[in-house]
Amino acid sequence: MNHTCLRCGACCAFFRVAFHWSEADVITDGSVPSELTEKLDPHRLAMRGTNAAKPRCVALVGVVGEAAHCGIYEQRPSVCREVVPSWEFGTLSAQCDKARLAHGLPLLTPNDWPAPHASFPNVG
Repeated sequence: MNHTCLRCGACCAFFRVAFHWSEADVITDGSVPSELTEKLDPHRLAMRGTNAAKPRCVALVGVVGEAAHCGIYEQRPSVCREVVPSWEFGTLSAQCDKARLAHGLPLLTPNDWPAPHASFPNVG
């Protein structure tokens, strides 16, 4: 399945991505590339580009709503890992809906996701 987030990217171009500095610190084994961050306050960093009037994460690759993905997916901050697309796991996501609407994209529905049994039919 081509995951819907690989076509969307709306959240990466709508929200400020703020997280604890330790996620980008070499000493604490942080995985977020520090050169892609900026200091917000003594305890938090933000992904560059997301603390702007018209946010767009520096790690976002592609065109929002067409073909967009995170260029540091395996190294993305915890706050990004916590964002869940609407209905992927059976519930709506206010964050996903808000970002998609701001970019003029239709809201996701349960029909955007395959039925749990579609991949593994019951053979017994």
